[in-house]
Amino acid sequence: MITEPPAAATAGTPNDPAPQGGARAALGQPLADPAAEPPADPLTARLGTTLLRMRRGMELDHQKIIGERRYRLLGIERYHLTHLVMELSLRASGLYARGRRNARAVQLVEQEVIIATLPPAFEGLRLLHLSDLHLDLDAAIVAAIIARVRPLDYDLCVLTGDYRAWTIGPSEPALAALAELRAHLYGPVYATLGNHDCIDMVPGIEALGIRMLMNESLPLERHGQRLFLAGIDDPNRYRTHNLEAAAAAIPPGAPAILLAHAAEPFRAAASLGFELMLCGHTHGGQICLPGGLALIAHSKAPRFVRRGAWRWRQMQGYTSAGAGSSIVPARFNCPPEVTIHTLRRGAAQPGA
Repeated sequence: MITEPPAAATAGTPNDPAPQGGARAALGQPLADPAAEPPADPLTARLGTTLLRMRRGMELDHQKIIGERRYRLLGIERYHLTHLVMELSLRASGLYARGRRNARAVQLVEQEVIIATLPPAFEGLRLLHLSDLHLDLDAAIVAAIIARVRPLDYDLCVLTGDYRAWTIGPSEPALAALAELRAHLYGPVYATLGNHDCIDMVPGIEALGIRMLMNESLPLERHGQRLFLAGIDDPNRYRTHNLEAAAAAIPPGAPAILLAHAAEPFRAAASLGFELMLCGHTHGGQICLPGGLALIAHSKAPRFVRRGAWRWRQMQGYTSAGAGSSIVPARFNCPPEVTIHTLRRGAAQPGA
């Protein structure tokens, strides 16, 4: 049984809806103070006034930039035109059908993570890690992800952002598809936002019983022992992540896992003492040359942290290749994945 002790939750974190399912794990909920007046915007208590204003302002700027880059001759937005050009190119080459089949062939990747400071009660804890779902791009991919995760055995699930396919426009289709997926996930589910996600998606995601971590941390508890889980806002496009706030409630030396959409702040995360960083964003390249050589990086992080398992000093990391696809529902030489990380106690490994 995993519980989240209410009294130890990060200061300023509002009450969250109870997650669906949970035969194997329960999530404790803090009690509301009836005398307290809620802030005008409930997200203020999560990100703080400054970062929330930054996030919303930068989202508006992004929408304007996309609008200013319209291809006037065709009247098609840049992102949608890229989608159209890539799809037509794949169709013309005869590769589109194979690419779509590849995008629906979701693989299960399993790895063990050895953590010297892992409390004995968390030995063997299994974390299901899903990233870059892009749920409103292709219903067939959503069905393939559900089929892959439904029979899996795990203790809790973490989502590391990018729930919608496009960076602007309505979020309702992605939230509806996320609700469909959530019905097949059991136990506690924790999540962060990605660069495709807008801040106003947070209430809708949490209404599904998914606990968002917005530069926050919380303790997981088993048999009186604790493992901390932290999450930061998007460090890639909006850069409204705040590692200091995320780590503020974690005692020095306590074992802690960090969720982030992208790996860019890995050096700072290691300096703050996190044992494990789970992220995504790169899709592993999605459309790669034979051998998995990515044609496009979409990341300013070093190559070694862009896909799979990696290490920086004492901190281990894992960058998922993603379960979904972006721009076009196709993949080559880079299969989509869902990942199970099994935590083990053991001797510390030498750092990078």
